[in-house]
Amino acid sequence: MIRITKGLVIVALFLCAAGASAQNLKFGHINSQELLMAMPERDSAEAKLKRYAKDLQDQVETLQVEFNKKYQDYLQKKATFTDAIREMKEKELSDLQQRAQEFEQTAQQDYQRQQGELMRPVVDKANAAIQKVAKANGFVYVFDISTGAVAYFSDQSTDVLPLVKKELGLKETTATTLKK
Repeated sequence: MIRITKGLVIVALFLCAAGASAQNLKFGHINSQELLMAMPERDSAEAKLKRYAKDLQDQVETLQVEFNKKYQDYLQKKATFTDAIREMKEKELSDLQQRAQEFEQTAQQDYQRQQGELMRPVVDKANAAIQKVAKANGFVYVFDISTGAVAYFSDQSTDVLPLVKKELGLKETTATTLKK
């Protein structure tokens, strides 16, 4: 009985100490998507990405125009072709269509790779600023509410977006309202 009482007292003291130290913990939240949208570097990366996408789209359209011309030519002259020439032309059209499809798939992969390369420095800069602000202000955790990883946060949680924007030298816009 005495062991149980001592055990309960120790557990109670431990919980009281843990509760007291937990009250000193500082938590914050940020909407990293809003931060990224406010960064001028993102605009520059987006502009480069749009130009890259346009170049890829132009190449896809060039292949499509080439295919359409050859297909129209084939349809117009089909009746005059021998069986061997018709088969050769059909194979040529099939090969051209396949090349166009393969190029389109490769273009999509290249676009995604380029997007990652262009956005990586922007995301790294934002993450570095978040870490710097969190350390300077004594935050234990900063939750990113834009990813949906946090289902609930208290009104006592501090939005560090204004602090990070200030760290990056970005002007403050209207405050974000968070819906629970």
